[in-house]
Amino acid sequence: MSKLTIVANIYAQPGQIDLIKGELGKLVPITRREAGCIQYDLHQDNDSPVHFMLFENWESRELWQTHMNAPHLAAFMEATEGAVAEFTLNEMSHIA
Repeated sequence: MSKLTIVANIYAQPGQIDLIKGELGKLVPITRREAGCIQYDLHQDNDSPVHFMLFENWESRELWQTHMNAPHLAAFMEATEGAVAEFTLNEMSHIA
């Protein structure tokens, strides 16, 4: 098993910034306690406040997959349905 870095970009619909920010913020303390979570940091773009980025490091892809199926992720998806304009996720490997 090798470490996995995740970069997730979430763009809020206009008028939904506070909702997205609040719901993403709820994920941070719960996720940081999960098995395999090394780092889970939430960022907001200084010039474009609709843009949020999660930077994550996991001990393995398998443990990240467990996280992706966790109840708090399902609750986030339900709470933010229709409020996310765009979402991209990149699985990255550290090379240097």
